[in-house]
Amino acid sequence: MSWCVLHTKPRSEKKVEQELLSLGIHAYCPTRSEVRLWSDRKKRVQVPVLPSMVLVNVDDRDVNRVFESPGVLRYMFWLGKRAVVRQSEVDILKKYLKGDYNFINSNLSNIKVGDNYKLPSFNNENGIVNRISNNSIWIYLNSLGFSVKLKLA
Repeated sequence: MSWCVLHTKPRSEKKVEQELLSLGIHAYCPTRSEVRLWSDRKKRVQVPVLPSMVLVNVDDRDVNRVFESPGVLRYMFWLGKRAVVRQSEVDILKKYLKGDYNFINSNLSNIKVGDNYKLPSFNNENGIVNRISNNSIWIYLNSLGFSVKLKLA
């Protein structure tokens, strides 16, 4: 079984996750807590980290069962195949969202733009430091093809 990425209707990620779980399909919608401000109150809400996306762990024979949920639009594809997410990447995401991480454990004075840097929280993935500011650092991860912005304490 592998994790695949589903594209959902806008703002229905958490509902799709609940529907898939009720169907017996292992689904995961990563969320983070955020304070929203209205004119009369503040409220802490859970916001999906991946907008319009839900991760599902399904067998190849059950790939079409996800469409029993009305909020599912399609699978996401990469290079003509269903996009697959490794278990280690899902574990890293869960660990990060839970707050059990320590991204940068060395002195910033030693880090310079262009240096290779190993991120322990991303399974020691190597990245290249793109930019450093007072409270953030941008690291380009070749394996993802994206830069990750990390806030410093």
